Amino acid sequence: MAPLVSRVARSGQQSSRLYGRGMDYAESRVYQAGDDVRRLDWRLTARSGKLHTKLFQEDREGCLLILLDTHASMRFGTRARFKSVQAARAAACAAWYAIRAGERVGMMAFGHAEQLLRPQPGPRGALAVCGALADWDAQPSSDKVEPLADALTRAGRVLHGASRVLLISDGFSCDASARQRLLDLTRHAGVSVLVVADALELALAPAGRYPLEHAGERSEVLLQSERQRHDFQRVLGAGSARLGELAQSLNLRCSRIDTVADPLESITGLFGAARSTR
Repeated sequence: MAPLVSRVARSGQQSSRLYGRGMDYAESRVYQAGDDVRRLDWRLTARSGKLHTKLFQEDREGCLLILLDTHASMRFGTRARFKSVQAARAAACAAWYAIRAGERVGMMAFGHAEQLLRPQPGPRGALAVCGALADWDAQPSSDKVEPLADALTRAGRVLHGASRVLLISDGFSCDASARQRLLDLTRHAGVSVLVVADALELALAPAGRYPLEHAGERSEVLLQSERQRHDFQRVLGAGSARLGELAQSLNLRCSRIDTVADPLESITGLFGAARSTR
């Protein structure tokens, strides 16, 4: 018999997938050895001639775990700000959104920073997330790559009862094994994905010369023909496209933002009641 699907209430209480002694009636089933006799459904028992037990959903405090991509690829941007800064803005919005709903909030970094901020309730939790974002961004960047599947495996070990997981990434670390790891996470929590991308990753760049800088070294990319521009966009946008397609294939809540957009709209959309993939 399948349990009822989880839902988050405004009070911050989460209806769990486990049957307990909460106030919300779920259903009745045939009595099994060890059932609490105080929960017998006497009306159904009388009608069917067999003992039946009432099942209830146990109310639990909600908890959000933010998975933040800190790979070097996130420190790139051609409009307004780096992807890493936009990701930090989104994480901060998500933290405040969660605590206003009465949830605890924690965060795990993956990539060049492998840090864990354990979930905390109230403003203290949101402020801790903001402090961690500043501390992690101050760490020297590296070319270390942690496959998304490995990061999701770590997340599965440190869920700490999280009822929701928000993955914020540009998708460049997305590997073939990530699909199964994401699927594993959905068995324990509701998973949403926010793909952060630069404008040049989402659309064709106008023809011209583009100066680029990496690790203190400057170079120039010349884009003249349409084919060159298509190839450039395809390479730059490979990560965001891969992660977006993966989220869609698993029917996860997913949104994509560039480095200019206000992340609050995407966060409220991901955490809202409507289930959509954009």
